[in-house]
Amino acid sequence: MERLEDAKQLLLISNSTLHGCGYLDHAEGEIRDFVSVRTSVIFVPYAVHDRRAYAVKAQERFREMGLTLTSVHDVSNMRRAVEEAEVIFVGGGNTFRLLKGIHEHDLLDPIRRRVAAGVPYIGSSAGSIVACPTLKTTKDMPVVQPPSFEALGLVPFQISPHYLDPDPSSTHMGETQEERIMQFLEENEEPVVGLREGSVLRVQGGAVVLKGAHSARIFRLGEQPFEAAAGSNLCPLLEKPVVFVGRVA
Repeated sequence: MERLEDAKQLLLISNSTLHGCGYLDHAEGEIRDFVSVRTSVIFVPYAVHDRRAYAVKAQERFREMGLTLTSVHDVSNMRRAVEEAEVIFVGGGNTFRLLKGIHEHDLLDPIRRRVAAGVPYIGSSAGSIVACPTLKTTKDMPVVQPPSFEALGLVPFQISPHYLDPDPSSTHMGETQEERIMQFLEENEEPVVGLREGSVLRVQGGAVVLKGAHSARIFRLGEQPFEAAAGSNLCPLLEKPVVFVGRVA
């Protein structure tokens, strides 16, 4: 894995809503700490068909956190809005639809430049996947066709959000998420982080720290998947061979 630039700041959330909680409730503490003294957010709503309703939902939730949120689809000059953003938030939904919207409105390069300059990026679910090199680790249906599978490439690894472990009591004969990720690694070489619900990756200072109560499942080309503990920096696990201590079978 190539080295992360120290200036980059990303908060990559596995899911927007956790069972028993409201929208972004489980991530509020991390979001507040992450944005620090900044007060305004540019929102990218393209993962959902009804962008107006989605923007209103996000505005109300971020207002509760003391932040002003503007949806990029509501401004006349989207590129300028991104280029002047204090914080960028890319919401969850359908990853194919989200990436298509980002491509169509020519926002890939402006977002990349701002994040490279140190502007905080928050992604949730699909918004976390598009921070990766490609959308190939999404589990969404391709309801639309983006011009390319190339995503933002803000981090040099892939995320598989909403990661579920195989259920040994299940009679379902379809592929597990682990099997699908292993198939990805048959054709691609980027490592994959299986990010369980309620988990967050905080990318800052060149580190990738796993936040939340759960471990993460790490997948690397040519190796058996293994677990990374909550609170750990995943960079060493994604960059070089590891000793499989406490590996989950």
